[in-house]
Amino acid sequence: MRIVVIGGGVGCARFVRGVREHVRRSGSSDAIDVVVNTGDDWWVSGLRISPDHDSLLYALAGVNDAERGWGRADETERVSSELAAWGTAPDWFALGDLDLGTHIARTAWLRDGVSLSEVYRRLGARWPLGATLHPATDQEIDTIVETSEGSLHFQEWWVRHRAALPARGFAQRRIAEARPSEGALRVLSEADVILLAPSNPVVSIGPVLAVPGMREALGRAAAPVVGVSGVIDGGVVRGMADACLAAIGVETSARAVAEHYGSRDAGGVLDGWLVDEADRDAVAPLAARGIAARAVPLWLRDADSSAQVAHDALALARDIGERR
Repeated sequence: MRIVVIGGGVGCARFVRGVREHVRRSGSSDAIDVVVNTGDDWWVSGLRISPDHDSLLYALAGVNDAERGWGRADETERVSSELAAWGTAPDWFALGDLDLGTHIARTAWLRDGVSLSEVYRRLGARWPLGATLHPATDQEIDTIVETSEGSLHFQEWWVRHRAALPARGFAQRRIAEARPSEGALRVLSEADVILLAPSNPVVSIGPVLAVPGMREALGRAAAPVVGVSGVIDGGVVRGMADACLAAIGVETSARAVAEHYGSRDAGGVLDGWLVDEADRDAVAPLAARGIAARAVPLWLRDADSSAQVAHDALALARDIGERR
């Protein structure tokens, strides 16, 4: 079976580790592919930085900083301090020395004309990840945030301002010229199950779906599409997704996020949606909108709970497939 996950960032990394653990425990040989958001990518000190990809890469490799939730473990930041002193990097965006090795390698390959998909392959070959990562697109589509103080790159709004500046909207540069990567299109067409990770709906899942042709690829996919809510009992599990949702007029609730994605039968992307037990009241209303919802424990606290959430998502997908 081929399991495809769409998402990015820490929430996606934790979820994919749960999928991998579930596959390991089941003793199956299921393939896991991840279509990764590239809208968070940007240029710093002449280096191409890919936060969502690297969070997945490091977490799956077991070399991530579990305390911070991002970056490499046992990290130092001497080079980053020097870059800030030279004025070539913002002092609010620290890059670890080990992390810089990844960015330098990525940038060197890109400047040699290597595609981002091939860069993903080369970086992923270093460790046994148990999953294959694919960029949503090989083109640069940096996310820009419109605020009362002007347009900011998403990273400045998110990291420097901690999403405190009210956002008026989000857009991706050059999105009209982008297209899904060949790897993303291939695994979506071959998938047996497609899972939307509990990632930020606006800036992690949203840029993936905004790539021209991506929604159509999901619409053509024979596999059921099941999402996992990153909102529990009216609060975001991690990060500042509530600020993003408010900017696009979506309530911070599991039900509202599912309705934002929409049912595939009505031109959206979801066949099913997992909500936490605290949000079981959303199940019936979502079913009325054509989204098969199920309430289960969703907190990804450890390997056991994460594997169970993956199991529940796959079980819902299987039930949806059997009813078709």
